[in-house]
Amino acid sequence: MKQKLTNVVPRERLLSLDALRGFDMFWITGGGSLVAILAKLTGFGWMQVLNEQMEHVPWNGFHFEDLIFPLFMFISGVAIPFALVSKLEKHVPKADLAKKAIFRGLALVLLGWIYNGVFTDGFEHPRLLSVLGQIGLGYMFAALIVIYTKSFKSTLYWLGGILVSIGIIQLLIPVPGIGAGVLTPEGCMNGYIDRMLVPGRLHGKIFDPEGLLCIVSAITVTLMGSVAGHFLRDKKANDQQKIKTLLLIGASTIAVALVLSTFYPFIKACWTSSFNMLTGGIGFLLISLFYWIVDVKGWKKWSFFFRVIGMNSIFIYLFHNFVDTERLTSRFLGWTVLWGEFGELIFCVGGIMIVWSLLYYMYKKGIFLRV
Repeated sequence: MKQKLTNVVPRERLLSLDALRGFDMFWITGGGSLVAILAKLTGFGWMQVLNEQMEHVPWNGFHFEDLIFPLFMFISGVAIPFALVSKLEKHVPKADLAKKAIFRGLALVLLGWIYNGVFTDGFEHPRLLSVLGQIGLGYMFAALIVIYTKSFKSTLYWLGGILVSIGIIQLLIPVPGIGAGVLTPEGCMNGYIDRMLVPGRLHGKIFDPEGLLCIVSAITVTLMGSVAGHFLRDKKANDQQKIKTLLLIGASTIAVALVLSTFYPFIKACWTSSFNMLTGGIGFLLISLFYWIVDVKGWKKWSFFFRVIGMNSIFIYLFHNFVDTERLTSRFLGWTVLWGEFGELIFCVGGIMIVWSLLYYMYKKGIFLRV
């Protein structure tokens, strides 16, 4: 696997995209813990509600925590028109772009194996499925669809076709011995396929939230991101038109998802089409908001904290797996335990800032992990 460290920032890069990516990653690099401590420290009712949103729902339903993973996939899709379509317009061979997309997808699968410890446990019951693998394969297939479809409308057909197909598979095709449309860990088609085809161990024992059908389903979230990127890159539309279009698509997608949820629930663990549409719709709203604030209005300073995180998102995800950040923070701030709950707050904020300082150093040195 080739890892590229570079200080070249693409000309078409959206600052708002880096800010939104950093905002997304912030919640798994200390933001969720910060909310939990503040909820305990203040006792405010609204903080308790917010703290509840920092945990995944057991199965059916939706919390803010369930948005973080699909939002990252959506954001990776937004970058596709800027990274690939621009090159297609310059007549870069499609095969060359496809090779790069495939390399990136497979490289993230390999990083996912490293993250899961596949190479450290003697290959005994390894978990081959992973968050990074799903991100990589979702990006790879979405990129290939964009590269080889003849028009933007064809991309929309692919998007709609996959969403409908996943719905049909999950609701209408019976699982042997259980039946059709039984969306439980035991009864969903996702788990049945994983138990049949995936070697090694599954994260949920009888299903895996990054399983084979989940990967196919999640391609739609990345494709929705590419749709957002298409409109953001449209040189014929002004900024107000772009924002209105993204807001309309986002609101409409969420509305359809809510209607579908009356019989086709939001389930992140098996990436139901209703869940994909809900998270994709929220992605449209968030990118339009960040684009308006950062790139249109030019209010950039507040977003710098998030942009530093967003420009090294893969690195920070791996860093939190390989480095015991809590122990690292204790080296500097272990004494805060004497201050009780307020000390917990200082410790948490200090831990976030220690890691952010490393990212800031990399930013200043122009070191960005590209896969």
